[in-house]
Amino acid sequence: MKKKTLKFKFKKIKNFLNKEEVDICREYLLIQHKNNFNNFDTSQNSNLDTSVYSDPLIESLLLNKKNVIEKEINLNLLPSYSFYRVYTMFSELTKHTDRPSCEFSVTVMAGSSGEKWPIFMDGVPVELFPGDAVIYAGCNIEHWREEFLGDWHAQFFLHYVNKDGPYVEYELDKRPYLGAPGSMRGVITKGDKK
Repeated sequence: MKKKTLKFKFKKIKNFLNKEEVDICREYLLIQHKNNFNNFDTSQNSNLDTSVYSDPLIESLLLNKKNVIEKEINLNLLPSYSFYRVYTMFSELTKHTDRPSCEFSVTVMAGSSGEKWPIFMDGVPVELFPGDAVIYAGCNIEHWREEFLGDWHAQFFLHYVNKDGPYVEYELDKRPYLGAPGSMRGVITKGDKK
């Protein structure tokens, strides 16, 4: 699939979440992490970081933060999907670009055990503090994180596609409705077809 050339690469947004939203998200993700017995990321690491696709709270943020993102990048967007990850010691995010469902992505720092852990966007380290976010053209720029040496780091991700762009078919990540699990990608239910 040919990648579209864009001028926009990435943009840091300070205080994307207000203090109350940060506190709610941080505590929620840590409670979920402590009670996780089956949602582990085995694709990036072997240390069993908590990784959850389409969590109801994060899906709600996907909808409720869309207008903020649209104003920041001056585009009309469609929601694709969300997920969160609680990284643990020795985690890393390998250098990559994203799939079409992640044409425009937002990574939001919900909290950490205090260690700095920048995300690299197109080779530029970007340091985030609780509530900060980076909007980036996920399909077009390489991004990664080096090895994490702290105890925990909670991050969530909001993914969108350009309403007038080449990946519009990936609205809702090809799920029949917002909040549907990843296993329902490509499933169209009666009445859901537009």
